[in-house]
Amino acid sequence: MSKRILYFICLLFYSFGSLPVTSQNKTIEITGDVILIALPVATLATTLIVDDTQGTWQFTKGLILTEAITFGLKIAVNKPRPDGSDENSFPSGHTSTTFQSASFIHMRYGFKYSIPAYILAGYTAFTRMNADKHDIWDCWAGVAIGVGSSLLFTTEYQQEHMELTFNSFDGNYLIGFNFKFD
Repeated sequence: MSKRILYFICLLFYSFGSLPVTSQNKTIEITGDVILIALPVATLATTLIVDDTQGTWQFTKGLILTEAITFGLKIAVNKPRPDGSDENSFPSGHTSTTFQSASFIHMRYGFKYSIPAYILAGYTAFTRMNADKHDIWDCWAGVAIGVGSSLLFTTEYQQEHMELTFNSFDGNYLIGFNFKFD
């Protein structure tokens, strides 16, 4: 993982961490819930729109691993939530899911495309702390799981610009070279 992404994530946590925490504001919590669904759906839709079937499969594998690790740890650790509502605090599922989506975009398509996704993922982590569902360590664990899952499965997107072809028929041979200008 590049230092740039680590610095960016730290900046997000610092920025959102300095906002006043008010558990009275239900709207903030709801926006985090919406981003939890919207960001992975938008990421998957993007892979389908650009006809990146390899990316679709890589994203899906990363998301499945993220969810399996997250919910496995929630069951194994049984850490009480700060608000006392249940014992599913560690790690933050909202954070792991949204950071998996953001880091997939970063690793597959480039950092500049992932900036809005990282901002949304950081905001989602803030909403979970603001709702008193997680502490900072739960969210950092979610970041590690989400980014780690993307690191395991995601490769850089390579558009096909060049194609070398070969054909033979009745002792004749043909070699072709195509270059696509985008």
